[in-house]
Amino acid sequence: MKYKTVIGLEVHVQLLTQSKIFCSCSALFGKEPNSQVCPVCLGLPGSLPVLNKEVLNLSIKAALSLNCKINHRMRFDRKNYFYPDLPKDYQISQYDMPLAEAGHLDITTDGKTKSIGITRAHLEEDAGKLVHIETGSLVDFNRCGIPLIEIVSEPDINSPEEAYNYLIELKNILNYLQVSDCNMEEGSLRCDANISVNPITSDKMGVKSEIKNMNSFKAVRNALNYEIERQKKLCEQGERVIQETRLWDENKKKTFSMRTKEEAHDYRYFPEPDLPEFEIKKEQIEKLKGLLPELPAKRRDRFIKDYEFSEYDAGVLTSSKSLADYFEESCKIYDEPKFIANWLMGSISAILKQKKENFSSIKLKPDIFISMLKFVKEGKINANTAKEIVLPEIINGEKTPSDVIDEKDITQVSNGNKLGEIISEVVKENPKPVEDFKEGKKNAIMYLVGQVMRQTKGKANPKIVSEMLTKRLEEN
Repeated sequence: MKYKTVIGLEVHVQLLTQSKIFCSCSALFGKEPNSQVCPVCLGLPGSLPVLNKEVLNLSIKAALSLNCKINHRMRFDRKNYFYPDLPKDYQISQYDMPLAEAGHLDITTDGKTKSIGITRAHLEEDAGKLVHIETGSLVDFNRCGIPLIEIVSEPDINSPEEAYNYLIELKNILNYLQVSDCNMEEGSLRCDANISVNPITSDKMGVKSEIKNMNSFKAVRNALNYEIERQKKLCEQGERVIQETRLWDENKKKTFSMRTKEEAHDYRYFPEPDLPEFEIKKEQIEKLKGLLPELPAKRRDRFIKDYEFSEYDAGVLTSSKSLADYFEESCKIYDEPKFIANWLMGSISAILKQKKENFSSIKLKPDIFISMLKFVKEGKINANTAKEIVLPEIINGEKTPSDVIDEKDITQVSNGNKLGEIISEVVKENPKPVEDFKEGKKNAIMYLVGQVMRQTKGKANPKIVSEMLTKRLEEN
């Protein structure tokens, strides 16, 4: 039997503010447990929350970039539930008057573009963190009151691959806006997935499961693939799929039942009495709309048009704002976009990955990077020397290519007379490859080029060597 898969994603994004959503406590990650708390975020009697203005501004920018309708009036609500990391026994969230609704995000899967609806984007505070040890559990309340925007998709996603692409595109947009660092390891972006399967002939929706505890986008994709097969198997065996919350176990690559799924009425939502309804003025929305940067999709299209890149290359170059900015800064200095792009996507990205860094923290300035590329183009050094010797020395921003070339004496040998002498010696010492070449085995020239490169310790210009060798062997 064939089945249809229906997926909806709930993404919690920590907003990039210095302080929490309703108090002035620091929102920095990694501080001593319970060192960033106050009566407001701990919910002590008599304390009153006050909305952080920057939280509202950042969340409006995010919602606008997702094509959402910003509601001119919004309200906070109390979401009531008991859990050890929730000191107030309720969470300040939004229910029937959220910040924004009715948006969409376009994704591309297997070359096809699809619009995924955004049901709503609402603000809420984060809960604390439980730390489990051998003798019990500890609670760190530092995260209490951290500002979140929850972005809820429509159930328009029909495969794990679409879910993965949706998350990648969403993360790129949020990074471009600089509203969040989207660091999943630090909890800045968390995703829950609702999934159901049903026979393709049925008009009804299947019973959904909610999956939690997925710590990467690949984990989301893997968990969804597993859950599809689990639910299909239950259907084929005539068993009932239970509406429940399930946890993904990354080590076992399985989901496990956690609890039956709650409904909205279980949380007993009611308006937050300590916060008024907020009016969001049209002027504020228009002002923030004017501050939006060029977003990934438009920048990707422009790179294809202006620089004549393939869709793949344009996608890689615009996958992060810092990389795209670095590329365009480099192009302002040196009008060789494809040459620049190849180095950025290849050797430089590889070194940064090895150092566990990225283009947002790169110390190599574009003008220094370009000076190295010019030396390669001019033949002062060859590409291999630039990659293996010069680049590792300049990547930390402490040296220039000229410094490294002088220190290591690696200027490329292009002098015809000097090369001619070395070539004569190589031809004399390697009669077999020479004979092979003369008998029509043209690839034999590569061995001879390699011998010249060895004799010059990699300093020779391989193109010039190949041309000189070919001419020498064809004439004699």
